[in-house]
Amino acid sequence: MMTASSPSTPRRLVVTGAGGMLGQNLVPRLVASGHHVAALDKSTGFLRVLSERAPEAAIHSADLAVPGPWMDLFAGADAVLDLKAQITSPDRALHERNNTTATALVLEACERHAIPHLVHMSSSVVISKAKDAYTETKRAGEEAVRASRVPHTILRPPLMFGPGDIKHLGLILRVMKILPVVPLPGDSRFMRQPLFVGDMCAVIEKALDRPPRGEVFNVIGHERIMFVDLLKQIRRVTGARCLFLPLPLGLFRVALRAQLLLLRRTIFTTEQLDALTAGDDFPVEDWTEVFGVPFTSFASASPRVYGPDDELRVRLARAAP
Repeated sequence: MMTASSPSTPRRLVVTGAGGMLGQNLVPRLVASGHHVAALDKSTGFLRVLSERAPEAAIHSADLAVPGPWMDLFAGADAVLDLKAQITSPDRALHERNNTTATALVLEACERHAIPHLVHMSSSVVISKAKDAYTETKRAGEEAVRASRVPHTILRPPLMFGPGDIKHLGLILRVMKILPVVPLPGDSRFMRQPLFVGDMCAVIEKALDRPPRGEVFNVIGHERIMFVDLLKQIRRVTGARCLFLPLPLGLFRVALRAQLLLLRRTIFTTEQLDALTAGDDFPVEDWTEVFGVPFTSFASASPRVYGPDDELRVRLARAAP
């Protein structure tokens, strides 16, 4: 069987949200495999980084929440890889705009140009106990894909980590390097099931080889790790000397609100806190066998992800809007 990594089967691919961590890791793999990639993102800074990492890709700055010429880029594509997402923001309107409105327009472009396969990047949050703007808008976006006439495959990853991580654990790492004492919500013994971004890239590549049947896959990490242990592992491999200070959840929540009020920004929203403490335990399915992709553990990948050699994380942090 020919695979997506085979240079003898080049495809014309459109990748939305290509400037984020997943796109920064996926697009170079796709072009190295001989595929012709049109990479779309609204962050010109992230796209500059991507163009240096994958100069063969056609780079396009586009706001997918607004109809425009970007929709014509879908013409003749063999597949669309929809990676875009609004993950962190206290502004619900941004989640609606980028997770719901933009998804509707991506579907419109797919239908207009008869795209034979849409690989939609959903999220494990759609089956989460959490109730927040991110969860609700990602769920609405996935439901729109499932209800559409576009042939599709839906992938639901959990918390992802990997090179170029500036929004999840990578953001916490920046705080750990700056502050001598890092406040934690409660004892932070909240279970996580992290997924290495390289595994997700490999699953997407393999998904391109499967005929679209409207399938939904929970691509969940095969290990359950407490949040505090993730942070301790990061501290260990980076040599950070910060101390962790557990705060009662109520006090931690007040601190988050004060930070947003005083600084007009926050590294961690109260909605993210609710999601962290929701008590989710996602079903671990046999995606490793379905896609033929081995699972990468957090302990084995974290030294190269959070060590000093992750130049991508530094470049994306500088390019962030």
